[in-house]
Amino acid sequence: MDLSRIENDLISEIKLDPIQAKTYLLVTCFGKMSPAKIAEKLNISVEDAKKASRDLITLGAFIDITDTEFEAMHPRFTAVNMYRRMCERENIPFGRNKIVDTIGVILEKSYDDARTK
Repeated sequence: MDLSRIENDLISEIKLDPIQAKTYLLVTCFGKMSPAKIAEKLNISVEDAKKASRDLITLGAFIDITDTEFEAMHPRFTAVNMYRRMCERENIPFGRNKIVDTIGVILEKSYDDARTK
């Protein structure tokens, strides 16, 4: 799986910033994580990890399962959900986007694998 291509698609199609895209992919592909673990894996500050995770909650991609852990929702749902919210923010008519649909399909196996260890 080419995560860099998916990361670029998240940035170009859904308008995530690079840290949000990396955080989304990390938690989606490897399971729930604390901001400290996200920061360690991405080599960013804990504050940047918290901000990106909170932003992803607002964008409909993450849920906070405890005060110290974030979890991704299913990628087929979240990719389209984030795209819909981006369309609303940007005043773009919402419609089917094959690139966004593909993001969810590609990430689905990694998401499921990370949660059935």
